[in-house]
Amino acid sequence: MIVSTTENVPGRATVAILGLVTGNIVQAKHIGRDIQAGLRGIVGGKVGSYTEMLSEARADAVVNVRYSTSAISDGMSEVLAYGTAVKLR
Repeated sequence: MIVSTTENVPGRATVAILGLVTGNIVQAKHIGRDIQAGLRGIVGGKVGSYTEMLSEARADAVVNVRYSTSAISDGMSEVLAYGTAVKLR
């Protein structure tokens, strides 16, 4: 996966612009997940639920990436990410 905040990837030529890609999520606190993560932080180990959540948010070859956040309510927020999908040589 290549994600860049610049308009291109250094050392790689852009051969095609595929278009705008966006992703957003509204995330609320999950007391069970937060307790599990806290316990894992004490004893160590993989936090599977967070790993799975992050894996679902992956992109491939996106340049000029930007993101913004906003609070929806207490304990709930939105994250918006956007960029341009490209093919690289």
